[in-house]
This record gives sequence, C-alpha cells and structure tokens, in this order.
Amino acid sequence: MFNDIGPLELVTLVVLAVLVFGPEKLPKMIQDVTRTIRKIREFSESAKADIRDELGPGFKDFEFEDLNPKTFIRKQLDNDELGLKEIRNGFDLKKEMAEVTDAVHGRESDTSSSPSSSSSSTTGSTGGSVDMTKKREKLDPDERPPYDADAT
Repeated sequence: MFNDIGPLELVTLVVLAVLVFGPEKLPKMIQDVTRTIRKIREFSESAKADIRDELGPGFKDFEFEDLNPKTFIRKQLDNDELGLKEIRNGFDLKKEMAEVTDAVHGRESDTSSSPSSSSSSTTGSTGGSVDMTKKREKLDPDERPPYDADAT
C-alpha cells in the first residue's frame, strides 16, 4: 500500500504528525485511523462476499482484480492452454528483420549456414546485411533527405 514512501518521507510524516496533533493525542489518533481502516476492509470483504453469493456457484472463483483490464489480459496471456509461450519463445525478431531486409533488397534469405549459400546470395547485391542499428550520417546543408513514399 505504501510502497512509494521511503524512510525520509516516513520520518517527515511522523514529525509532522507529532507537531500537528501533539504527543498526547497522537496515540489516540493512530488508534482511530487503524480502526477506520479495519472497518473499511471488513465492509469491502463483506460486499465482495455478498456479490459472490448473488452471482451463484458458477462464479465461485471470480476475482475482482480480474475486472482490471491489464490484470485480465496478463492472466489470459499467462494461461498456457493457447500455446502462446511456445509462439513467444519461437519468435526471433532479428531473424525476421533480416528476412524482411533481404526480401526488400531482392536477395535470398540466408536461412542455411553453409558458406556457399551465403556467398552466392551476397554476390548479386551491392552490400552484405543491412545494419538496422547504424545511425544515419548527417546530411550536407544543401542536400535534401531521401524521399520515402511509404512513410508519407
């Protein structure tokens, strides 16, 4: 609940509480606050139990946290019935990007690791593989940037 509060903030809050309420009234205020929080939790739990009872036996394992869309999607994606973990583990982004780059440049993709196929696929092209992480060189002040019809 208070994961974001560090030790310095906690000490500041305690000193501020002592200054505002005084050392005589502070224990009574802490008891009142904890009693109120406990009552709110009890009310919340009883409301959840009433809703589960009203929904019937089909919703016995219903969790209210699942109403949060992020939690629901995360729970469904972690479910291994769909085989999504195998798909996620079998997907290699670098390999896919290399295949797309080769297709764009009209080269055959280097799926096999034999040296004859890799040398034959690069002889017909102007360069080897394209480095997608390479930064673009700066243009001269009078030079226009290349036009990309797909980007506009």
